[in-house]
Amino acid sequence: ARVNADLFGAADAVVKYVLEGHDRGVNWASFHPTLPLVISGADDRQVKLWRMNETKAWEVDTLRGHTNNVSCVIFHPKYELIISNSEDRSIRVWDISKRMGVQTFRRENDRFWILAAHSEQNLLAA
Repeated sequence: ARVNADLFGAADAVVKYVLEGHDRGVNWASFHPTLPLVISGADDRQVKLWRMNETKAWEVDTLRGHTNNVSCVIFHPKYELIISNSEDRSIRVWDISKRMGVQTFRRENDRFWILAAHSEQNLLAA
């Protein structure tokens, strides 16, 4: 109960935003470490960028390029980049300001499910 109170406050958790825009099920969502941004990845093969303020959240852009379900998407902790992975066996790096893909990593026999970025070093785990 103490953990719940520390994490969610004294009251029950309340839904603050409903982000509607993906055509199929969402598999992952992440907050930007410093900016009021959220990213999401879904079975519609898209990565969506959202902006939020105190009262609402809205879709800013859609990043297209994956050819199968997007399973995880994160913001790079130090650079203005988004990193996503998909059932198409690729990891894609996107430039936030240009809203376009800048690099694709692929390993023929590997399938990536989850991404994590080191907070201090330029390391990515997949």
